[in-house]
Amino acid sequence: MPAAAIHKLTGSQHVAPYLSDYDAACRAFTWESARAQLAGLPGGGLNMGYEALDRQVAAGRGACVAARFIDRQWRHSDLTYADLLESCSRFGNLLQSLGVARGECVATLLGRSPELFTVVLGTVRAGRVCSSLFFAFGPEPLKTRLQLGRARVLVTSDELYRRKVAPIRAALPDLQHVLLVREANAGELPAGTADLAQLLGASGAQCAPAPTRDAEVALLHFTSGTTGKPKGVTLTHAAVIAQHATAKLVLDLHPQETYWCTADPGWVTGIAYGVIGPLTRGARMIIDREEFEPQRWYRILAEERVNVWYTAPTAIRMLMKAGTALARARSYPELRLMLSVGEPLNAEAVLWGTEVFGIPFHDTWWQTESGAIMIANFYACDVLPGAMGRAIPGVEIRVVRRGAGGRLEVIESPEEVGEIALRPGWPSMFSAYLGDEQRYRAAFIDGWYLAGDLARRDRAGYFWFVGRADDVIKSAGHLISPFEIESCLMSHAAVAQVGVIGVPDPIAGQAVKAFVELKDGVAQSEELRRSLMAHARRLLGAAVAPREIAFSAALPRTRSGKIMRRLLRARELGLPEGDLSTLEAGT
Repeated sequence: MPAAAIHKLTGSQHVAPYLSDYDAACRAFTWESARAQLAGLPGGGLNMGYEALDRQVAAGRGACVAARFIDRQWRHSDLTYADLLESCSRFGNLLQSLGVARGECVATLLGRSPELFTVVLGTVRAGRVCSSLFFAFGPEPLKTRLQLGRARVLVTSDELYRRKVAPIRAALPDLQHVLLVREANAGELPAGTADLAQLLGASGAQCAPAPTRDAEVALLHFTSGTTGKPKGVTLTHAAVIAQHATAKLVLDLHPQETYWCTADPGWVTGIAYGVIGPLTRGARMIIDREEFEPQRWYRILAEERVNVWYTAPTAIRMLMKAGTALARARSYPELRLMLSVGEPLNAEAVLWGTEVFGIPFHDTWWQTESGAIMIANFYACDVLPGAMGRAIPGVEIRVVRRGAGGRLEVIESPEEVGEIALRPGWPSMFSAYLGDEQRYRAAFIDGWYLAGDLARRDRAGYFWFVGRADDVIKSAGHLISPFEIESCLMSHAAVAQVGVIGVPDPIAGQAVKAFVELKDGVAQSEELRRSLMAHARRLLGAAVAPREIAFSAALPRTRSGKIMRRLLRARELGLPEGDLSTLEAGT
């Protein structure tokens, strides 16, 4: 039974919300009016880099802080909108001098740094395609993504290049330029690389934005599927329309409010709402360069006087685990809105926010493919703890089932479980799965995009998450492909077969567990288990590698040889095993 609705707001010090009447906002909203709130390029067309920077400078915010970076020693470095516009202009000129053509891919392998902002915004402003990769990936996932994106340029650090890129460089014939963010006392440049700072310093400080069109690809994100290689999801410059609109209607960001998004830039949230969306709203962003630590996070919230905070359920659960005393040691009078993204937020976490901060966490739902928030608990509306929220204005979302002949039927009765379906037409909808037109077409049935998530919709229009319709593992907000992990473990000399599933984890939501069938003559041992763990961590990175490895004499598989992850999951969790008609005898 869901907890009672939390009626809120607000204190007298808080600004009036942009969306105060949900039904009225839905009636009045059009995507044409949302686009009209952006400037558009002087000669026509749309460019998300221009909307994030040039438009803000033209509006008189050039001297305002766009991003404040905080390092381990609590040193602050600020970039203004004018600073960012200049560095992005230099990077645009640099791409031109390197011969990188319009539409070609520029990849980043960086943490939360000033250079990341320069590369991401400079790339899309210059009409090239930016792909920001997760810095914790190992060499094999990086190689796959760089190959799929046919990246011409990679910007990374000395350390990451040495440990992760140099070993795979020979397998990346399209990668013509590697630009390094140099570290102190880094020594000589590795062969085949260049110093980013030196090249930027030699580039001109003026560069006009590329005359991009709404439908021109700007971003390439990767998200895992249940089988095969990661999906390369392309978003166009038109995505900025939805990212700007949702930064206003959902994040409720006002110009020069202090905003903190904790998402890593290697994931879509870290770009859409950690870079582009907030800048189009003229926000002052806080960028913590370090990883999660409860005391540090509370200090940032208090000392930086954060107004709007966007984080992940995993982080919230870790804060809860650290206890309330740490949180209550400080005060947060300016904090008016807390939001969550990445996986379903349990009701207890929503209520914990109210207990500790005096305001609830507002869950949001969206996907890489949607390009922007699609379902949200809005700032001025009642929060139903455990609910995903309601559809954003301008997007039609329903719960559907497959009826006779495979055609979709919209479920009209409340509370019945079905698959989340979105009616195409919102501007941030992905434009392709890179190089896989068949997979892209298969995502749409009868005029609906099928999200792959199961949910129910109550009488008030709130959606409630039920589960994934496929096998993708969602751990700490990261989508992890079982196939990718299985392929890695299969490369170990001792392994014959592998099946990977997600198992419940109180912090990460799901943890990766691998079931390994060894080759004939290979004996199980703790030493071998440790060897497999080390092998996976070396190739995949700690964030993706299995948390647990179990040995199995015979993995369950179909007669055609396919590992039945569904059956592994059922046996692990004590669930009904379902139809076993295709199960190979003895497994």
